[in-house]
Amino acid sequence: MAGSAVLFLVILASSAAGLLLARHGGAMASVWIANGIAAGTLLSVPRRHWTVLITAIVAGFVAGHYATWGTLANLHLLQVPVNLVEIFIVTAIIHRHFPTITGQASGYLRLGRIAIGAALAGCLVSTLLAGIAQALTNGGAFIGTADEWFRAHLLGMMVVGMLTLVAFRERWRMLGVPGRRIRMLCDVLLLVAVTVGVFAQTRYPMGFPIFAPLMYLVFRYRFPGLVLGVSIVTLVTIVATAMGLGTFALIPGANGTARALVAQAFLGVICLVAVPVTLALADRQRLARKVVESESLYRLLADYASDLIVRIADDGTRRYVSPSVKEILGWTPEEFAAQRGDAIHPDDRDRVQAVLWRLRTTGKPDFVRYRVRNSRGGYQWFEAMGRLAPSPDHPGETEIVYSARDVTERVLAEEALADSEKRLRTITDHVPAVIAHVDTEQRYTFVNAYAAEIVGIEASSNIGRTVEQMRGPVVYALLKPHIELALRGTGTTFEYDVQLGGQTRYFQATYVPAITADGTASGFYTLTTEITRIKLAEQKLDFLAHHDALTGIANRLTFRERVTLAVERAAITHEPLLLMMIDVDHFKQINDTYGHAAGDIALNEVATRLKANIRKTDLLARLGGDEFVILCRDIEGPDTARQLAQKITDAMEAPVSIGTTELKVTLSLGVALCRHAASGDALLQHADEALYQAKEAGRACYRMTTQGL
Repeated sequence: MAGSAVLFLVILASSAAGLLLARHGGAMASVWIANGIAAGTLLSVPRRHWTVLITAIVAGFVAGHYATWGTLANLHLLQVPVNLVEIFIVTAIIHRHFPTITGQASGYLRLGRIAIGAALAGCLVSTLLAGIAQALTNGGAFIGTADEWFRAHLLGMMVVGMLTLVAFRERWRMLGVPGRRIRMLCDVLLLVAVTVGVFAQTRYPMGFPIFAPLMYLVFRYRFPGLVLGVSIVTLVTIVATAMGLGTFALIPGANGTARALVAQAFLGVICLVAVPVTLALADRQRLARKVVESESLYRLLADYASDLIVRIADDGTRRYVSPSVKEILGWTPEEFAAQRGDAIHPDDRDRVQAVLWRLRTTGKPDFVRYRVRNSRGGYQWFEAMGRLAPSPDHPGETEIVYSARDVTERVLAEEALADSEKRLRTITDHVPAVIAHVDTEQRYTFVNAYAAEIVGIEASSNIGRTVEQMRGPVVYALLKPHIELALRGTGTTFEYDVQLGGQTRYFQATYVPAITADGTASGFYTLTTEITRIKLAEQKLDFLAHHDALTGIANRLTFRERVTLAVERAAITHEPLLLMMIDVDHFKQINDTYGHAAGDIALNEVATRLKANIRKTDLLARLGGDEFVILCRDIEGPDTARQLAQKITDAMEAPVSIGTTELKVTLSLGVALCRHAASGDALLQHADEALYQAKEAGRACYRMTTQGL
């Protein structure tokens, strides 16, 4: 928030200053600063801060216009969106190629090329929009012509935007290195004095004295000197040119526009001279650092990368031991040579002797790994490559020369890796899921023990088999699309079901692409978990959610879903819908007289008889209490509807047995046969009205209403 406040004040001051100079000078300022500051700031901070910063930028522009014109009239505020479009275009293009602006000098060269193109695109678009706004407002909102706008904005975006980026990169280094800040302040003041002196006089047409102190700042302070120097020269040039002062005022017959054009050319030359020099100096500094780093690296390799070199005579005498033995094992060359083979670990001596014997017998180079005792009494692992060579000290004899490298850390790491793999294998074999690796040819290279419970074959026998061979063609057809997706480098998680042991079993599988350290695809990993219990529980929950717990028929939720779909379908097919709303007559008396258990028996019997007397395509649902509904499609006409209603009414003629009691249960039906029902609720309303009529008629009967027939 503090940074946004600072940005608001900077945009306010820079935009107001530019507008005031343009208003009183009769032409646009030589450099439009505000847009460059805004774009440079957005490119220098993370995108998560852009929203609040853009708000501060908009507020700064609006406040700057108000400070200039004393009003917030729409004519003047048209400049704000035009400036924002320019800022967004430049920022978007640069951010697309440079999501993060680094401080590498080599990066600035490419950044400069892209920034120029972005600035040209943004300024061209803003110039076009400014011209349109100028025409719409009859010149009341904008000052200057299109070429003036374009030059001022292009120079401001390229110069001020770049300087803002550099300022964000250098931060406190802009004030100089601690201990040299007073000296830097003096050098900056010298440039200020020279620049002000050049533009304070109107007698001699000269601007070249500015180059000397400016280039001195660049050579001495690099990027901070560039930012401070160019900023000072730009500021003085803009103010002096707008006020008609300085060397550009000596141009005969020049008006404000001509002076602004010359000032822009002057500032362009300043940048063309100072910026390449700064980049070259930065690149030279980078190369110097690389040279120092290379020298340090070579010295490090020379001091610490030496192997142990040993020459062994036929009788086992060590005729030469390299000085590196002191650093590697702690022995002096003489001490190590005197030990002969005693320094080798007892468990490795026979293997080393066998290698030496093969060398002397065959003359072919050989390789051996063994342990050697160091001066502290411990053992270190070495890998040695030996070969026969003529003896330089004893003509006619041969020696074994070997180069040994300390591989203790690698051996310990390999042992730790082997232990880790063993533990991992133990864990994966006991995880209740199939964990496997499949190569690019769809062959298994690793399968844990749990796979035997799925396919009935031991895990080790599955190695080398294809997925189709292991799972069978039916299951493979389900897995194939996901396998192809994983082999193309895209992870996938899916569910499938198979028939195993005469029952349906459900599985969830996750396929993850396998990528080697060098970026090569090596197949994919699989994690397959049985989710049969979860699926069955989900199915049970789904049944409970859509069915009445007492009667087992559809519930209110299912009825709402089905009636909505039926109404939508009927609107397309123009077929009538039949809805029967059913109430059990005097159900409360049954509960009060015989108890709620008897009422539940009666409701179950009603549901059973209703279900037995409707078609398979009809929907029977219990809305709650003693309220039932039947939804029917494919009804030929009112006669068919009456037959169905009568059939339902007749279904309750036989008494309901509740224990030893025979109870007469009757139903009241409200039948609505509608074509083009507006909604499910409208259909219910019609059926409810008919039900009310049936109850008014004495119950144990039905009444029907028709709509649109």
